Amino acid sequence: MDTAALQQTLNETIEHLVVHHGYTTYMRDYEVVIHVWNGAQGPIHLRYLFRYCVEARCETFLPADTWRASLDDRLLDRETAAPGRGGYVWGVKYHEMYGAELRPGSEAARRWSKAVGIDFHEVHIETNAHDLTLLFSDLEVSEVPVGYAPFVAD
Repeated sequence: MDTAALQQTLNETIEHLVVHHGYTTYMRDYEVVIHVWNGAQGPIHLRYLFRYCVEARCETFLPADTWRASLDDRLLDRETAAPGRGGYVWGVKYHEMYGAELRPGSEAARRWSKAVGIDFHEVHIETNAHDLTLLFSDLEVSEVPVGYAPFVAD
């Protein structure tokens, strides 16, 4: 996938909601599942599958004082996170997507491309709680059912 097409696909994620991200059950590819409001048809979930993901780094986007105010386990559930309690409510079960941008000058992507013999890309994804950096080779986007649970045991 060329970088212009890849960046255009990533631009479509902005201002949607990340409801899940992590390695797939077979542990090679990384998926980001996004909740998209589809007008009168209601919500859909899109799965962004970052194929051949050789590196995934997830760091907090929240400052230390927000973490300090967000340690209460009652913030894990929207129902028990009473208004005015303060802190970040983890129980909303999504993160707002701020953006996803390719880093075309990535030394790590060049190194992996040379070592494996296929093109690799680096992308930085920013949400209101996490910064995610992925090194991957290809991207596939598909619709999954609302409520998609990627970790259901066979």
